[in-house]
Amino acid sequence: MRRALAALAVLAFALPAGAETVVAGLSQEEISITTNFDGSEILIFGAVRREAPPPGTGPMEVIVTVEGPSRPVTVRRKDRRFGIWVNTDASEIDAAPTFYAVSTSGPLQEVLTQTEDLRHRVSVPRAIRAVGTGIADQEAFTEALIRIRSDTTAYQLNEGAVRFREQTLFDTGVRLPANLTEGDYLTRIFLTRGGEVVDVFEQAIPVRKVGLERLIFSLAHDRPLVYGILSLAIAIAAGWLASAVFRYIRS
Repeated sequence: MRRALAALAVLAFALPAGAETVVAGLSQEEISITTNFDGSEILIFGAVRREAPPPGTGPMEVIVTVEGPSRPVTVRRKDRRFGIWVNTDASEIDAAPTFYAVSTSGPLQEVLTQTEDLRHRVSVPRAIRAVGTGIADQEAFTEALIRIRSDTTAYQLNEGAVRFREQTLFDTGVRLPANLTEGDYLTRIFLTRGGEVVDVFEQAIPVRKVGLERLIFSLAHDRPLVYGILSLAIAIAAGWLASAVFRYIRS
């Protein structure tokens, strides 16, 4: 990590630049999901390159986001009716990231204005697109989704997790849970000054199932008939084997 940061520091001053831009790298180019996959951590590091002294408009800050594939979600509200809990209202979320992490070098409200947040969809609420369903408290359903996924670390806000040294070098780590959705995970790095975005760096990290996980997934989706027959055969064989072992023990 130290060697990578040093190399980026040299590159930051060696390459030409019109203003302040970011040079960054990731510790992993891709992530493979295997049968014993229990999560992973992405190390993100980089440097700010500039050809002139920084302007005196406040310190520079860094925001890093990692966004998983988006999927539609139905959020339901439960209420107690006649002594039992039943679903009452429901809200359709058009697209919600299956994973979303935000790491910053300072408090998010201080390093990014609301206008820039709306423009670049940086914070977790801005990354979720809800469909108007006529429900008066639509925002409450979105907040409930964020709360539920935050409890499972699928949504993360890590303020102060980005280490920013001498206004030039930065690094942070983002922990990915074990139940990752397959797809491309977009990593974005924002340089901000005075709450305004100065530069953006983007890189996608493919997450794919490999080995037995890939075989099972492909059979279930591409050849469901074969998958069903194999599942039935395995279940019958397991039941016969258990019965044979039980008879052997009793005899």
